[in-house]
Amino acid sequence: MTRIVFEWLLIDGAVSYVFYKSIPAFMIFLPGMVLYFRFRCRQRDKSEKSLLSMQFRESILSVSTALNAGYSVENAFIEAYHDMQDMYGEDARITSEYRRITARLRDNEQIEYILKDFAESADIPDISDFAGIFEAAKRIGGDMTRIIRQAASNISDKIEVRREIEVSMSSKITETRIMEAVPFGILVYLQIGSADFLSVLYENTGGRVLMTAALAVYLAGVVIAERILDIEV
Repeated sequence: MTRIVFEWLLIDGAVSYVFYKSIPAFMIFLPGMVLYFRFRCRQRDKSEKSLLSMQFRESILSVSTALNAGYSVENAFIEAYHDMQDMYGEDARITSEYRRITARLRDNEQIEYILKDFAESADIPDISDFAGIFEAAKRIGGDMTRIIRQAASNISDKIEVRREIEVSMSSKITETRIMEAVPFGILVYLQIGSADFLSVLYENTGGRVLMTAALAVYLAGVVIAERILDIEV
């Protein structure tokens, strides 16, 4: 929270100086922190879900290995919990989830209902799909080892596609970030090298209206660019 507030204060200060050279403008833009906070929270949530999805894939592979070794389905998930402890540590989200799964299994709850609750709390399609397939297979008595192995394979394929897209888009993301910074750079450069040339934009109503229009167009471009880069797999 503190970091997000600090980031917005820097952004607010930069915008207010570059486009208006005005302290009142800084105060006017302060409420924009709410929108910026939501944006950063969505980014963080997306990153956390991506990480949890990858960790879940590893946990399902661990479950599959335990099943191949002769463990029951319930004990396989308990073994996977210990593997997650070793792989990611006690503080990892996947470890916490499997700790809850283990505790509920020891209270004799049904694994399919536990996984369903996990899927609802995680709100990740990979986990929801697995929970649904697992519940259906448990009811009809399917080959759980094969089903879990296939689910892990499907999740792995999806994650691999996501990584390939991220790699192919990395240069475009860098270019976009540079383009987003260019308008600020140009204005700062002109203010340093040709302050008299831009002074009219800061000293009368017409100039401020023009700078406001330029800022609106700039922000619209940033929003469009971020949406283009926000690819879901």
